[in-house]
Amino acid sequence: MGSTYGKIFNISTFGESHGSGIGVVIDGCPAGLEFDSDFIQQELTRRKPGQSRITTQRKEADEFEVLSGVFEGKTTGTPIALLIRNEDQRSKDYSHIAAQYRPSHADYTYQEKYGLRDYRGGGRSSARETAARVAAGAIAKTLLKGIGVRIQAYVSQVGAMRLEVPYTELDLSVTESNAVRCPDAEMAGKMFDYIDTIRKQGDSVGGVVNCVVQGAPVGWGEPVFDKLHAELGKAMLSINAVKGFEYGSGFEGVALLGSEHNDPFYLEETGQVRTRSNHSGGIQGGISNGEDIYFKVAFKPVATIMQDQESVDQHGDKAIVQGKGRHDPCVVPRAVPIVEAMAALVLADFYLRNLSAKVPG
Repeated sequence: MGSTYGKIFNISTFGESHGSGIGVVIDGCPAGLEFDSDFIQQELTRRKPGQSRITTQRKEADEFEVLSGVFEGKTTGTPIALLIRNEDQRSKDYSHIAAQYRPSHADYTYQEKYGLRDYRGGGRSSARETAARVAAGAIAKTLLKGIGVRIQAYVSQVGAMRLEVPYTELDLSVTESNAVRCPDAEMAGKMFDYIDTIRKQGDSVGGVVNCVVQGAPVGWGEPVFDKLHAELGKAMLSINAVKGFEYGSGFEGVALLGSEHNDPFYLEETGQVRTRSNHSGGIQGGISNGEDIYFKVAFKPVATIMQDQESVDQHGDKAIVQGKGRHDPCVVPRAVPIVEAMAALVLADFYLRNLSAKVPG
């Protein structure tokens, strides 16, 4: 299974939703990096279930254990292994769908690919796996922070409710001040109420997470197949429930003329080359140009809903799938730290790869 990501800063995640636990092995992290346990735990807490009534009520502390790769508060340069034990599994909630295929889940495709599947919460296909990514992403964030790179994601849309304000006009520091993680308090309140209404109806709704990367230097990314935006897209599309990715002007850019869409260069007094606009989203030719990198990630409505749905079982017989268990009516509030983590993993890998791009001097 494709459970490994990265070429130099490399992670491999393991575990299932209803197994003993989940975890990650991080290889390629440089030695001597401060291992900030409090920060890692803070990031896991941002993602963990049970945060409010508009998230799943599964109760997991998501406290991690360090198995290797850290000594006296610093990374040793050897593989870092982190383990997060599962504490609140209710496997009986899934016994009724042991032979049934839940609509829009991975049940059918896993069964056909492997000949068997873990039906308890989706097993390996569960979004619980992303806790391991968030833990690894916290270490990547620490590495990037040391060179001045900052990553901030936020919720910009829930259903048809869209925040029509560019990130440059928002105070992103208040993103964590509400349960939805939208930096506009008025819109956040409306989104919360809407998600809560959908929850009471036993249904679900999708949304969009925006992400901004500031401080990334010029030169990250590789020509042709390993373009920076291609790797960011791959990373985001690997997150459960993601249906779309766009960066810079995205699809709206097609409505502009080339004369409108091009980003003119100019030279600052400091000698730094800058662009007057940023339709490129901080990436040109697949390589970062020093401007803000910004992108959007679209999440579908959560596939598990508390309503009966038509389906079939493993024998090909008609079946009615009954919604049970504990699930998010909207995934985007808890997806914010996941998007940030995956962005950090991509950028940390390109940071280390770029160190060998040319002869120093």
